[in-house]
Amino acid sequence: MQKISDIINQAQQDIHNSSNLQGLEKLRVYFLGKKGLLTQELKQVGKLPTEQRPKAGQDINQAKKLLTNAIENRKKMLQNIDLEAKLVKEQIDVTLPGRGQNGGGLHPITQTLQRIKNIFAQIGFNVEEGPEIEDDYHNFEALNIPKHHPARAMHDTFYFDAHTLLRTHTSPVQVRVMQNQQPPMRFIAPGLSCISL
Repeated sequence: MQKISDIINQAQQDIHNSSNLQGLEKLRVYFLGKKGLLTQELKQVGKLPTEQRPKAGQDINQAKKLLTNAIENRKKMLQNIDLEAKLVKEQIDVTLPGRGQNGGGLHPITQTLQRIKNIFAQIGFNVEEGPEIEDDYHNFEALNIPKHHPARAMHDTFYFDAHTLLRTHTSPVQVRVMQNQQPPMRFIAPGLSCISL
């Protein structure tokens, strides 16, 4: 049985010194596999005297359990080391600047508006813009929209107070231009309405 203890000591030392999972698997096969050292010793038990066989078999089985546990523990340790190395290698530095992104394109409506503005500008028209938050006078009164008109209702117009609202159309821009310029006037007011209900 001196040989079993030598195998155990050698196996424990080799298992402890193994540095990767492939080497550990080779050790498992070498000591515990079908043609491994302990398996070969187990086959020799039948050649021993009858009274020594139970003790020899028991010692070999204990050695197998001991080495199996040692290999499993070392395997877990090596797997943890590999995982930690992988995590360090794949670590992301969140303080780095972001990756550049491809520029987007203009919306087709925006492109259409730009084309319209360019066409009218080429034939002498000015492009006029006005405030998106408008007063009641420029949005309704100056356009002869009476107080009882449905467009002035709360469900059709967003009011901030009794006299201020979101512009509902581009006609207030035309009113402002006509108040500030003398005829003849050549302009377009292509701005989008703030709300459309």
